[in-house]
Amino acid sequence: MATARKIGPTLACEITPERVIAARRSDDGASLDSYTARALAGGVVTPHLAEANVSNAEALRQAISDALTTVGSRSHDVIAIVPDAAVRVALLEFDTLPERKAEADGVIRFRLKKALPFDVEKAHLSYEIIRADGKVRVACAVVLSSVLQEYETIFRDLGFSPGIVLPSSVASLGNVHSADPVMMIKSDAYTTTLAIIGDGQLLLFRTLENTTGSAPVTDQLVEDVHASLVFFEDTYNMRVQTIMLGGQIEIDSLATALEQQTGVRVQTLVSPDLVGTARPNFPPSALAGVVGALLG
Repeated sequence: MATARKIGPTLACEITPERVIAARRSDDGASLDSYTARALAGGVVTPHLAEANVSNAEALRQAISDALTTVGSRSHDVIAIVPDAAVRVALLEFDTLPERKAEADGVIRFRLKKALPFDVEKAHLSYEIIRADGKVRVACAVVLSSVLQEYETIFRDLGFSPGIVLPSSVASLGNVHSADPVMMIKSDAYTTTLAIIGDGQLLLFRTLENTTGSAPVTDQLVEDVHASLVFFEDTYNMRVQTIMLGGQIEIDSLATALEQQTGVRVQTLVSPDLVGTARPNFPPSALAGVVGALLG
């Protein structure tokens, strides 16, 4: 049976504090045809919710240009993936929510107002509404418009169209394909995100700041994971069956510690058969964002 062709951009480019990662999807949508990365000097990108993120636009522009030229594509449509620390993702619950989008926007922005370190009226908001069991749940992402423009402008200056912009953890969720509850852990130098998908819905989302400027130590992360698992099980009466790891994480040591402490099976977010046999000069787990965005 022929594989259905995926629609949407065949290119994805993730900007992290450490590097730019670019990838091109195969024509059949089953794997990556090509991927590469360009290292960034410290301070070129410093993700933040309420401040400028890019201190050296020329260095970032050159890294993106080099990476996208290397993976190659006749298309100029690209999925842009930005650091989690630049975007606030939240899960909200309402008793009711207006059906009209303009009215729903206002209600959601009002709920977010006190939780953000910037004026929500100066932000770009996207969300998904789920109405079930007499409740309304909203998974939303909000980013300061000036921060979003920083990233989009660099792509546009290079002749690319970033029609889809995703925070790294949301892009990485495209790697999760399971009917059973799954926890995803995605980390970079600034943040570690814990997310749980169950019944096809995003049920838990926590972004923790990495105050040391590097991925968290194993003991602390195991403690945070355990607390989130307990909260999830008590709240939803479901048990996580798998933990998936990606990003800047020492996967082998963390996987062993998590399996010992939680009894939950641990695996990598990025399946080796999706990225080929190449040995990149960066952790393969760092491909979680581009793989999830292109193949999810």
